[in-house]
Amino acid sequence: MDESAAAIDIVISDDHPIFREGLRKLLEAEPGMRVVGEAADGEETVKLVSELKPKILLLDISMPRVTGLEALRELSKLGTKTHIIVLTAAIEKEQVVEVLQLGVHGIVLKHSTLQLLLKSIRCVSGGQYWVGQESVSDLIQALRRMTPQSRTSEASRDFGLTAREVQVIALIVAGYTNKDLAQQLGISEHTAKHHLTNIFDKLGVSNRLELVLFAIDHHLISQD
Repeated sequence: MDESAAAIDIVISDDHPIFREGLRKLLEAEPGMRVVGEAADGEETVKLVSELKPKILLLDISMPRVTGLEALRELSKLGTKTHIIVLTAAIEKEQVVEVLQLGVHGIVLKHSTLQLLLKSIRCVSGGQYWVGQESVSDLIQALRRMTPQSRTSEASRDFGLTAREVQVIALIVAGYTNKDLAQQLGISEHTAKHHLTNIFDKLGVSNRLELVLFAIDHHLISQD
């Protein structure tokens, strides 16, 4: 098998040319990694990712003109299969939730070591999440630690959620499977799935991860 076929193709998106050049050299010195493109703003990023379809996009969210966040929103609409790592100097906790909602798999700060960045690339390339300093096997718990604690919000009423549906959301955020959820609530698995379908429709989400991110971001459940 050709070694290049197994390489992790990477696009670097950052508005600083010296940073891009240095990062390219470091990554290409690593076996199994290949930089296939560079972008200086969000518009170039979307174009390159659409054309090259790299395995990994290293994205700075603070670029001028078209920002990295705007690029994320556009790539999310396009349904890209590229795994995105936000590589930035700083990020607010609220932005962590936002970028994950937009499909980001990794968040790495620029002051991190090269070895940590390489680990994050391999981790995310394999379909896992990476937040900060480590691989995250339980993204839900990581997000709960990152967001402010709150009591059950009155906002849950704004979405027309029933008391039972709020219970279901709380169990999903806690990591319960449909089977475990059904056992916990004393209902059938079919009924549990029916509750989830109704919740997805009311909140405008399409999967369990989006539900968890939405619930945490809108403080729909207690985080005690």
